[in-house]
Amino acid sequence: MTHHPGLLRTAPLQGETTSSLICRIAGRYGMEAKVLRACWKWRNYPPGHEGGGMRADAEVLLNTAGRRLLAGMCGVEEDVLARALPSWGEAEAKLRAEAGDPVGLWRTGGAVAGPVAFGCRLCTARRTGAAVRVVRYTPRWERVCVRHGRWLLDADANQQLEHLDLRGLPEVVAAQRRWASVSRRALRAGTEPERVFALAQSVVARWWEQAYGWERETIWPRRLHQVAGGDAGGDLERWRIVGRDAVVFPEVVAVAEALLDPAMAQLVWVDSGAGRPRALPADGMFCRRLGERLGREWLGPLAATDHGGPLIAWMGSVIRLRRGAGGPPGYDNDPWWLRQEHRAATMAGQLRVLGKEKKVPGSGTMWRAAVPAEQRRLITSTIDSAEEQLLQLRGVQTGPTAEVAQRLLRGLGHSAGLIENAWKRTAVAAVNGGVPLEEVARWVDLPVEVLRRMLTADRQEDDR
Repeated sequence: MTHHPGLLRTAPLQGETTSSLICRIAGRYGMEAKVLRACWKWRNYPPGHEGGGMRADAEVLLNTAGRRLLAGMCGVEEDVLARALPSWGEAEAKLRAEAGDPVGLWRTGGAVAGPVAFGCRLCTARRTGAAVRVVRYTPRWERVCVRHGRWLLDADANQQLEHLDLRGLPEVVAAQRRWASVSRRALRAGTEPERVFALAQSVVARWWEQAYGWERETIWPRRLHQVAGGDAGGDLERWRIVGRDAVVFPEVVAVAEALLDPAMAQLVWVDSGAGRPRALPADGMFCRRLGERLGREWLGPLAATDHGGPLIAWMGSVIRLRRGAGGPPGYDNDPWWLRQEHRAATMAGQLRVLGKEKKVPGSGTMWRAAVPAEQRRLITSTIDSAEEQLLQLRGVQTGPTAEVAQRLLRGLGHSAGLIENAWKRTAVAAVNGGVPLEEVARWVDLPVEVLRRMLTADRQEDDR
């Protein structure tokens, strides 16, 4: 392709991926993107989805000659591109050694410069005159297009939607405006705003998964149906995944505000007994006040008894810091440290799991529809009991060796029995819900016949 610099000027959008810009340049020249990409030599293949097709969040790194070629194609100076494209200066060592020919390397955007989302096509048309797809690096607290009332979705998932309509949900738009003050408060407190957001999002995402059993929760279902175009019932599982971040965003911002509030931290300290340590109560002032701030007065006891979650972990860190019992600086006395298992699952990850489940006969059935409420409560209660038992064992590791070992082994044995009971009940529920016994056996790593005998024996025992 013979190119005349500046013939068709294509300016980059702030935060755009380099791959997205190349696609837009190709569109300006009336060619397919893969034809234009042939101007570079590629050291690997573009990232794709399991079912085929290139990922929307695919990103490219270019060597010096490759960047010079791109600048000429779009008719924009390299320093302008460097300011607009986050991946511009991320050339890897193997590309720095490349000389002469323009060379490119494929990566995923999330591995280069952070979360990647679709841009608003209406804003793109306003800026460029063409309502084409754009992919940009956008933090999760800036996903609202305020001008057009849209929630911009992650670009790393294999699904067709680029945005959700927020025109009937002004509280979601308002939450993004409020985040600016939350971010400033975090900086004044010496904390990175992204860490505060990640913790708050994990707290609320955990509630989102539990909210199936919350009969008093009416706000989130209303919002979910709204972003789904009026009714999410036809494909509720998928909409709960795709719509989650937009639906819970106001609560994420409100939780972040609360966790940064020194008055709320003081309530945690008082609930813990201050100078006279005690177990955190189910009716503690902190969780009660948190529920009130979220417009859900009934939420306090549920949050206070959610042992093992990110909120209780945050409270524990606050208490340890106040007591000066946290030891040297580290994750156990850092309120904003988030365990890997507490991190909110991404839309892409959840959709992959959902897709695999639907390939298993019977597994696409909703858990709440397939498993009786009494059985669900028994499973939940057993898991909670095992978790509580294990938490109590943390405090018995002082004293003579024989006594400590005896208490630990008895406690661990009791917990193991509870966990075995929970997985057996869950296996029975899965089989009764239509999941093949062979598939359940693979999940619990047991031969099919052994699992069948165990479940049959348990059912006979229950019948007695």
